[in-house]
Amino acid sequence: MNKTDLSGTTWRKSSLSDGQNNCVEVATLTDESVGVRDSKSPNGSTLIFSSSDWHIFVNGIKAGEFDNLI
Repeated sequence: MNKTDLSGTTWRKSSLSDGQNNCVEVATLTDESVGVRDSKSPNGSTLIFSSSDWHIFVNGIKAGEFDNLI
């Protein structure tokens, strides 16, 4: 497994975040993949998705595809 260098990465939170560090942070990485991490553990594990998989996921959220999972 390759380790992705995340130093210098700019992370962003949703504008709807409550500011309590109870959310995820997202970053576009240098190879156009997308990193996702827990804001409570910024030095912890990071999930990395291809750009196309991330867009499919985000579009699914917007379309309500996951609403019945909560």
